Amino acid sequence: MAKFEKEIEGNFENILEEIENEVVKANITTKLKGKSDFIVGKSKCSVRVFERSSYLGNRKVSLNVTLFQNNDSKIYVSAITSSGSLLTFIKTNPSNEKRLLNKFKKILEKLNDN
Repeated sequence: MAKFEKEIEGNFENILEEIENEVVKANITTKLKGKSDFIVGKSKCSVRVFERSSYLGNRKVSLNVTLFQNNDSKIYVSAITSSGSLLTFIKTNPSNEKRLLNKFKKILEKLNDN
C-alpha cells in the first residue's frame, strides 16, 4: 500500500473530471472500476476506484482517489494504492503501487499548476 494526501485549490468538478480522464489515459490497461459521489449541504465528497492490469494479466493494482470539499474551502485529496496477484500469501511487486501513485502525483501537480 502506498498513500498520498494533499490540499489543492480549484473547481471541484473540473478537477474530478480531469483526474478521471488523465488517470485512465496514463496507462492503456487502466480502467475506472467504480465511483461514488455525496453532497451534504455545501460539502462534496467523491470517490473513484481505478484498476490497472499488468501486461501478463496476473497482477492488478488499484488506485482509490477521494476528493472532499466543504463549502468553498480547499479540496482535500487522498490517493491510496493496493495490489494483488494470483499468489495467495505473497505480494509480488509493490513497486507497481508506487509507480501508479507517482503518475497520479504528476497528474495532480499538473492540475494544480493550471
